[in-house]
Amino acid sequence: MKASALPRPRTQSSWTIVVQAAAALAAGMGVGRFVYTPILPLMHEQAGLSSALGANLATANFIGYLAGALAGIAAPAVVRSAAALRGSLVVLVLTLALMPVTHDGTAWFGLRLMAGAASALVFVIAVSAMLSRLRAHAHHLVGWAFGGVGAGIALSGLLVVAVQAASTWQAAWWTCAALAALLTALAWPLAPQPEAVSSATAAQAERPRTHRWFLALLASYTFEGIGYIIAGTFLVAAIQQGVNGWLGGGAWIVVGLAALPSCAVWTQLARRWSRPALLLASLTIQAIGIALPALLGGTTPALVSAVLFGATFMGVSTIALSIGSHLQVPRAVALLTTGYSAGQILGPLLATPLLSHGYHQALLLGSAMVVVAAFASAAVCVRFPHHLGPVTTAA
Repeated sequence: MKASALPRPRTQSSWTIVVQAAAALAAGMGVGRFVYTPILPLMHEQAGLSSALGANLATANFIGYLAGALAGIAAPAVVRSAAALRGSLVVLVLTLALMPVTHDGTAWFGLRLMAGAASALVFVIAVSAMLSRLRAHAHHLVGWAFGGVGAGIALSGLLVVAVQAASTWQAAWWTCAALAALLTALAWPLAPQPEAVSSATAAQAERPRTHRWFLALLASYTFEGIGYIIAGTFLVAAIQQGVNGWLGGGAWIVVGLAALPSCAVWTQLARRWSRPALLLASLTIQAIGIALPALLGGTTPALVSAVLFGATFMGVSTIALSIGSHLQVPRAVALLTTGYSAGQILGPLLATPLLSHGYHQALLLGSAMVVVAAFASAAVCVRFPHHLGPVTTAA
């Protein structure tokens, strides 16, 4: 048989990969991870959920997320496994569907713990697959895939608002589980790229020395995790406390709608400006947005705050993870996600003592943590290696 007659391997288009990755991130993060925020008030009102148990369920999700990120570091093969991605998506859908089946706090804790671990694995695997497949020819499309998180937040938020008007907290969970199942079906064909070199060769691979920049990036992303989760936990409540009417309940939808196009915008900007400089800019904007409701009352500052937070929190992740991938540090996405998730566990612990007088001091603390992240990102800018060659094998 002639070589020209051999069947060529099927290759996916760049936009197909973007849609699949966006669906995975929408299911894993936008719905599986963040839908608890708009459903929480319904559970307080209708299911008798106490404030203490509500906080514990949020903590369970953070702990599970950290465990999932650590699994991505301890077992590198998981990050390259399509089966692990699909299994995690299925677990995520099941944990959403099972939340209304019980009123037991321990069962809820376990379900949110598993949901956190599954969402972390979905995020690490989907982002790694997407970055590796788009790096060579279509890196400018990465932002559209990350926009799936914002789409998931906005869609699940709208569903919860619609269900809230006509039905119960149980229906809210089941409706969002159905949405996650639909997104899972869209994401199902996404497959990580196989490792390009054998394990024996990888041990001899010579990588560029980029650890100085990566450590600064890791510090920045960890402090961002602290500040982001404080805002993500208390921003809606702070707005609702200061503004009457629809804005308090609708603020999370505003955040999701702002996040939807933001990643594509930041990625487009990265084609003209330095990614480390854009990371510094996005963190600075986010710090201002988080502080606004604490410093100024009224509808306009609240709306601006929701827009600025939504426009930056996923943009920061897009830029930071792209920088980590560029620096060619092994398992960069899993390492950065671990620092981010550790920050998310620490954030509520630091903010809780400040809540006795409302949410404003907590938001100012969150803003301060993002400012620290911005200072750390400034170190990434110094003599950043914008051009790196491929990994080479030592002679």
